[in-house]
Amino acid sequence: MKFKIDVEMTPEELRKAMGLPDVTGLQEEMMDKIREQMEAGVEGYDALTLFKPYLTSGLGSMEVMQKLMMGMMGQYAGSKKSSD
Repeated sequence: MKFKIDVEMTPEELRKAMGLPDVTGLQEEMMDKIREQMEAGVEGYDALTLFKPYLTSGLGSMEVMQKLMMGMMGQYAGSKKSSD
């Protein structure tokens, strides 16, 4: 027996239903401070250093994903050879 339930809700409604905090104000505040620093040209401020953790983890994640895909393709190719 299978049951299928479709629920339509906005991201805001889903966030509330799951009990997650509303961080919109915090995000806006942080972005305002970043903009202020960028516009003021704070000495030693480099926008790239702000995003570096995200770029590094993104590239690391891509490398892991590539290894995972290569492993899966290798297993698939091995199973095809053994079944032939």
